[in-house]
Amino acid sequence: MIPKIILGKGDTRRLIAYLFGKGTANEHVDPHLVASWNGFAPDPGRSPHRAPKEVEKQLHTQLDQPVAMLGRRAPQTTVWHCPVRAAPEDPILSDAQWAEIARRIVAAAGIAPTGDTEACRWVAVRHADDHIHIAATLVRQDGRRPRRDHDIRAVQREARQIEIDYGLRRLRPGDGTAAKRPTSKEVFKARRLGQDVTSREILRLRVRRAMAAASTEAEFFALLEATGVTVRLKLGPSGDALGCNFALPGDTNDKGEPVFYAGSTLAGDLSLPKIRQRLATTTPEPVAIRPGNPWHQATAATERIPHHLTRSNDEAAQGQLAALGGALDLLPLTAPAAARAELERAAVAFERATRSRIAADHASARILRRSVQAIWKDPAQHGDGAGLAMLLDVALTAVAYAMHWHRTRQHAQQQAAAEQTLVHLQAAYAQIAEPVLATLASRAPSPQAKRRYAHQLQQAVPEHAERILADSAWDALAAVLAEAEAAGHNATTVLDRALSQRTLDDAQSPARALTWRIRRLGERHAPGPRAQAAKAGYAAAHPTAPRPQEPQTRRR
Repeated sequence: MIPKIILGKGDTRRLIAYLFGKGTANEHVDPHLVASWNGFAPDPGRSPHRAPKEVEKQLHTQLDQPVAMLGRRAPQTTVWHCPVRAAPEDPILSDAQWAEIARRIVAAAGIAPTGDTEACRWVAVRHADDHIHIAATLVRQDGRRPRRDHDIRAVQREARQIEIDYGLRRLRPGDGTAAKRPTSKEVFKARRLGQDVTSREILRLRVRRAMAAASTEAEFFALLEATGVTVRLKLGPSGDALGCNFALPGDTNDKGEPVFYAGSTLAGDLSLPKIRQRLATTTPEPVAIRPGNPWHQATAATERIPHHLTRSNDEAAQGQLAALGGALDLLPLTAPAAARAELERAAVAFERATRSRIAADHASARILRRSVQAIWKDPAQHGDGAGLAMLLDVALTAVAYAMHWHRTRQHAQQQAAAEQTLVHLQAAYAQIAEPVLATLASRAPSPQAKRRYAHQLQQAVPEHAERILADSAWDALAAVLAEAEAAGHNATTVLDRALSQRTLDDAQSPARALTWRIRRLGERHAPGPRAQAAKAGYAAAHPTAPRPQEPQTRRR
């Protein structure tokens, strides 16, 4: 059950007219009162012998009477509006049940505490099976203002209890960091325009992508304009930009003017100050990433995210999740058409997992952001899909760790978002990785070489050897080992290095995980004979040197 509090100025006349009208798309069916402050307020929907407009006037006049009594002493904000909506799969509630829910909501909010005969005046209007609207005035009948401290949180808590009491779908508690949901008016407008999603959601994605792709503020605005987004800056007295608003082309109001959305209303991390804070850690001056394959750099950075989530402080961990979210925002633009839809769904789902009450340390994740930007800016880097496949392989583990990280901090909505992300990422990974692995498998070495590699695996990682050799990706793994040897690497050394990078305990497919690691290692410059001899000497002198391990958390 979703309650949403909206505050307004003036009187309740326009709100009552809307609630008892036809709606913006004739969606209001049989509007009528189910409850009121005194139990017998005039009902425009149940007065057949009187003109509805006359009864509407009588109703809003009675609602506004305590406000009118104050005259100039009335507060500026006087209207409290709270739609309360059930989930689509919930049973249809009776008028009496909705009436009781309305009384509980206004009591929790401090609008009309139980037993308080001098509380604010309010009505609950039902014009559909699945929701009601509560309209109230924010002046008590004794002339005082209601005590509604933290009414949003209080109403949400009451809604969670109502779900339990009525056997409704139970929603996860939030922390106030979720992006603002589209209004019903925006949804209806999107349908009229033939859009699958609202302008608010389209803008949010475009702004997030521009923020993930840009290195400077000027580049950020240029990228937005290139996608057709109109940007309007809010300037302070000094002429400096204090905020920014965004509008889509063709999205206009009834006067033909563009409909602008402030960045902070698209999402809490899309205000201009937050965008600047993120961009400040991406500019190239402080640290430059080493030249090399950006897919390998992005994969290595993503592979370190589980370490940050389990070993670093919360601020650094939150910064890693924000960077991972930015990477997922850009990856659909680099993916084959067949996998693009699932990657876009994954990015939209994970967006919720990138924000919490914990302030993010974005500087800790600059390598990931810059390497993904390098991939996005150079389409020639996309190659045969192997780079994207290996990045998604480690991203799956990172998202699984993100789900666990949010769970341990009781971030219920973020945990659910990460869980949903895994579903879409796994589908995209299968679409991208399978043809790449099939191509590699077609280049598998001779049976004799495969037996040698199998023996090395059994010696190096006996606990996983049987599972790896039975995996469909075993031929691909053998192929990349052979290619690494052909490039001048020692197969045993490369295998040991791949195993030392991270434990295989949380890998869904150890064979695929090793395939991508050895593919990356094999494409590096092979060490010369002197370096190999020195390394062998060190290994002989330190036979018990520990191999670095990451925390063990099973990927779902």
